[in-house]
Order: sequence, then C-alpha cells, then structure tokens
Amino acid sequence: MIETALIDWSRAQFALTACYHWIFVPLTLGLAVIMAVMETIYFIRKDDFWKKTAQFWMKMFGINFAVGIASGLILEFEFGTNWSNYSWFVGDIFGAPLAIEGILAFFMEATFVAVMFFGWDKVGKKFHLASTWLTGIGASISALWILVANAWMQHPVGMEFNPDTVRNEMVDFWAVLSNPVAVSKFFHSVLSGWMTGAVFVIGISCWYLLKKRETRFALASIRVAASVGIIGTFAVMFTGDSAAVHVAKYQPMKLAAAEGLLDGGTRAPFSVVPGVEIPGLLSILATHDIDGFVPGINDILDGYVDPDGNEVLSAEAKMYRGDMALRAFRVYRQLKDTQPEAAAQVRKVLDENAEYFGYGYIEDREELVPPVWLVYWPFRIMVGLGSFLLLVMILVLWFERKGRMAGLRWLQWVALLSIPLVYLAGQAGWIVAEVGRQPWAIQDLLPVKAAVSSLSTGAVKTTFFIFVAIFALFLAIEVRILVKAIKKGPAVEEIE
Repeated sequence: MIETALIDWSRAQFALTACYHWIFVPLTLGLAVIMAVMETIYFIRKDDFWKKTAQFWMKMFGINFAVGIASGLILEFEFGTNWSNYSWFVGDIFGAPLAIEGILAFFMEATFVAVMFFGWDKVGKKFHLASTWLTGIGASISALWILVANAWMQHPVGMEFNPDTVRNEMVDFWAVLSNPVAVSKFFHSVLSGWMTGAVFVIGISCWYLLKKRETRFALASIRVAASVGIIGTFAVMFTGDSAAVHVAKYQPMKLAAAEGLLDGGTRAPFSVVPGVEIPGLLSILATHDIDGFVPGINDILDGYVDPDGNEVLSAEAKMYRGDMALRAFRVYRQLKDTQPEAAAQVRKVLDENAEYFGYGYIEDREELVPPVWLVYWPFRIMVGLGSFLLLVMILVLWFERKGRMAGLRWLQWVALLSIPLVYLAGQAGWIVAEVGRQPWAIQDLLPVKAAVSSLSTGAVKTTFFIFVAIFALFLAIEVRILVKAIKKGPAVEEIE
C-alpha cells in the first residue's frame, strides 16, 4: 500500500505546478484578443497610435507567453514522473490530445508569434494582422486540447478497458473531443482569460492615469480591454451555467461539496454563505427546474432513486462491485493463458462491474467526500470576485465613454488593485474543479492513490521545495521585467 504522505506530497507538487502555470495561461489568452483588436483598429484607421498601442501590449504578451510555455512543459512531464500508474492506465486516451496540442497548436503559435513580433516591417499589413489573430487562435487551440484531456478526467468517455494490456484504450475519438464537459470547460476557461487580460490591461492603464502619463494611450486601452472583458465575463457566466448542469449530472458529489449540501431534495436551496440561502435556486442552476432533484452528500453515500426511477447505488454497493471487478481482473490475468474458457467466464464478471472498477481501491466511504470547505469557499470566491470585477469593468467603460475616467482617482486605484483579484478568482475556479473531484484522478475510474508513482516521499518532498524556489525566482524575474517595461511606457513620444 502506498503511504499517505507520498500521495499528499505528489498531489501538492502537481497542484503547485498547475497553479503556477495558470498564472500565465489566462493572461496569454486575454492579451491575445486585446492586442489583435488593437491591431485591427490600426489596420482600419491607418493611425500609428494604434500600432504603438498594440505593440506595447504585445510586449506584455511576449514576456508572459515565454514563462507560460516553460511551466506547461514541467506540468506535462510530471504525469510521467509522479503519476506513472495514471499514465500507463489511460495514456492511450490522455496522451492523444496532449500530442495533438504539441504538434498542431504549439507549432502554429511558434510560427505566427515570430511573424507577429518580428514581421512588422518585413511582411504586409494584412499578413501581419492575420498572424496576430492566428497567434491568439493558436493559443486557444492549445488550450482546447489541454482542456479536452482535463474534461475527460472529469467525465471519461469513448474508451474501453482492456484487461490484457491493463489499459483503458480509446475507441471513439470524437466522443472524447465532443465530451459535453470539454465543450463547456473550453469556453469557460478561455473566456475567463479574456476577463483576466482585460483586468490586467485596465489596471496597468489606470496606473498611467494615476501617474498622469500617456493619458490617450491609457484611455484607449481601457476602452478596448473593458469591451473585451465585459463580453468575455457575460459569456463566462453563460458557460458557467452549462458547466453547473454537467457537474450535477456527472459529478454530483462535487456539486454537493461546493454547496455544503448534506441532504438533497427538490427545490434545493443555493447557499450564499453559511446560514444565508436562496430557496430553489440550486435546483434551477443544476437542473433548470425549480422542482429538480439535487442529491446531497448523504444521499450519494447512502444511495437514492432519482426522479426518473433509476437507482443510484450506495457507496458500499459501488465499493463491493468495484472489489468484484478487481478480483475478477486478477483471476482473469491468471487464467487467460492456461484456462481460456474459465477466463472468459471471469471476464464477463469483470465487464459487468467495470463501471465501478475504481471503487475497488476505496477502503472507507468517507474517502469519497472531498474536503468540503476547500470546495465551498473557493466557489464563492470565484463567483463573488467575478461579479465584482464585472462591475469594475462596466464602471470604467462607462466613465471612459463619458470622458470622466481620467479624473476618477478612486476608480483608478480600484482597477489597479483588482489585478491580483482576477488571478485569485481564476485559481479559485480550478480549486473547485480539481479538489471537488477528489478522491478521483479520473472520475469513478481511478483514485489518486492508485495513480501515483512508486517514489520515495523524501524525493517528492525535496523536489516540491526546489520547485517552490524555482517558480518563485522565475515569477519574480517576470514581474520585474513587466514592471520595467511598464515604467518605460509605450513609446509615448511617437503616439501622443
């Protein structure tokens, strides 16, 4: 049995790397759209002011883009080093979108980002504009394949378990790609990047306003960024609604934990904060029906009958069938070469219970409940900060259009101080998505404790702190480079 400390430190190391990587991804996605819109305005108006404005934010994009690539590569390598059992068990499926991401999207980004940065005076304006847009599209396509892989972990589809190879093998690539969880997760994540980029651009622009520098540049940047951010945030809300329905359908325990819902039912209330509830709202969000049934933590553990009359097994029943699947698998492996007929009978037992295979590793039903507080509160942080940031963007756009933004120092400070808040909102969203899935590495299929590599706890602990030091150093370097570039400004003598 793998020791708990190894599992915890392996999870901590992966979480550290993932959270660090997500510092750079949303800003890359958001800045890509904002700078492309700015260059489009330059292309239409033939005004060099917009060219210099786009170039400045491209510089911010480039600094962030470089560090983001490095952190993403580390994240992918960790699947082989820290999660080798996972990689073996589902590598045929999980590896496919990652390979496509590397071959297609990465090279697409690399090609057009070079033209975008170095081709201003070497290619035509149309081709350069197309390269800028294709850089952003490439970044989104890259995110698509990563999110397809992640969505498959949330809702595994399109595969069959092969007991001869001890692997889950892909049988329907289209099912993996069109996974409804992947569709909503892609749009939700990419569009949240628009919000991150918008808040970043607005905040930096307000710094210039506070310093009474580059006023025209700052106001123009605010106008574009706020427009992109508001559109993106409303779209995030829409995709969040579809994501809630998918979570309710495929990961009811995650939803119950996010709401702290012990006992479910119809007209389930939405918890604003502990003790403050909105009757029926959770049923509406989860099922689009105020009378919709939403199971609570106890319902999921004890088993229940859904409104359609389908029986959902209790945790003990799932664990029993999972144990049957594991036992049948082991016997099949012993008999398949010497007693094929007996192996075929055992294989039937395995196939009948394969759906619950992962539950065979669960020893106590309480393992099936994620840490509720670590799902409940981040969800509220995500929603609360998202709503606040939407209000800030609406206000800055309103006052910019009214010609008053340059004089509102209080709003400028609010916008500047909102930059860390948008990162906090994004990180909180991923905490809900990943912690809420625990104890599963792959929902209902493979628990984390069965996915981890057989490493020494000391080795994982040591590399964790090495990563902390390296990540902190690189983040400090990036922030310093960004601050230096911001202080230098956007070639003011050429655009004012």
